Amino acid sequence: MILEIDNVELNYKKKSVLNGVYLKAETGSITGILGHNGCGKSCLLNIIFGSLEPKYKLIRIDNKPILEPLYLNNRIAFLSQHDFIPNRMKIATAFKLFRVNWDNFTSEFPLFEKYKLQRFHKLSGGERRIVEIYLVLNKTADIILLDEPFNGVAPLYIEKIKAFIHHQKYDKIVILTDHRYKEVTDVSDSIYLIKNGCTKLINKMNELEDYRYVNQF
Repeated sequence: MILEIDNVELNYKKKSVLNGVYLKAETGSITGILGHNGCGKSCLLNIIFGSLEPKYKLIRIDNKPILEPLYLNNRIAFLSQHDFIPNRMKIATAFKLFRVNWDNFTSEFPLFEKYKLQRFHKLSGGERRIVEIYLVLNKTADIILLDEPFNGVAPLYIEKIKAFIHHQKYDKIVILTDHRYKEVTDVSDSIYLIKNGCTKLINKMNELEDYRYVNQF
């Protein structure tokens, strides 16, 4: 499956945020989005998801225009920057609602076994992130969007999370962004840089220096 978003124009308070953005992602390939804070990375993910309506956009799946928000047909799962599990919900309840196997989760993260009956707000920020990443990655969906998936996650777990993300690409489209650019470049097969409101496809890592995204790669 191939997802394309084209000609995206987004303004905020009369200021252009995104202008003529194009992005292509497909099953079997992880697409990373890089850019400085405030460049519109999160906005682009929300536009793809359907929760933000820009001035103009064109979304296609396998060359067929998509006219309704993707979230309406349950084909997409989105890990936003903000927690989506209610603070008072028990962890076991969240896994039940998402139809994700708890035992499989704790076999990968045994230290979380003690949290099964805990309420979500009792976990640390990094622990909450791990739970939500796992639920989103294991949701039945064709498209996975990950906004800052590594934020607050302990270094001990980052490689494991990257392995989970990599595993999902074989039957899902995966698009992610994170301020930890080395993690994004490590796990991604194709990379777009948002600069001056436009997307630039990065073919070689030293282009990130050329575009002054990083001082030294």
